[in-house]
This record gives sequence, C-alpha cells and structure tokens, in this order.
Amino acid sequence: MVTLEFNRDSRLLTPGQFQTVFSKPVRFGSSHITILITHNDSNKPRLGLAIAKKRVKLAVQRNRIKRQIRESFRLNQHNLPHIDMVVMVKSGTDKLENKAINQQLEKIWRKIIQRHKS
Repeated sequence: MVTLEFNRDSRLLTPGQFQTVFSKPVRFGSSHITILITHNDSNKPRLGLAIAKKRVKLAVQRNRIKRQIRESFRLNQHNLPHIDMVVMVKSGTDKLENKAINQQLEKIWRKIIQRHKS
C-alpha cells in the first residue's frame, strides 16, 4: 500500500544525518535546485532541507519553497529509491512561481529514479 505521509521517519533530523549526505554525495540538479543524495539503510527515502538565508532572503519565501519541496517529495516518495537527500536552492529561486519549482523537482525526481533503476 502506498502511503503519502510525511512524518519524522521521512526526514533527516540530526546534524550527523546531514553530514553523512554532505560527506560523499551524488549530485542532481536543475537551474535553481540542487539535490545531494547518498544511500541509506532505512527502508524509505528521507528528505533534508538546507535553504540558506544567503540565497533566499525572506523567511516567507524560504518557507514557501520548503513547503513546495516537502509536498513534491511526499507525493513522489513511493517511487524514489532508499536514499537520504538534502535539497539546496540557488539564488533567484524565490522569484520562481510554485509551478516552476514543482516542474524542476519533478524533473530531478525522474533523473534520480532513472539512475537507480540500472
């Protein structure tokens, strides 16, 4: 059964978990979004967000971007391999509309899924 929940188990929580991803990641990206991934031992993909204040100045915009990323991850997690990922954004992402952010994420999810099938 496919569950579309996004709970504590679906998130990277501790600095150590983030550090594992940052230590030797595989990088996927688009013009505004970069996703670093590593394999994990849990039985589901986990998401971490690193949206820098330096890149997106206003808290309102940072939160909007985070909501978009979480929602996109929640809807696509059942297709993703068992990986830990940290999503980072580049400057200018706050100028994008929600639809554009979602399209970029969809493309990256497809790349990740393709890469892990082989």
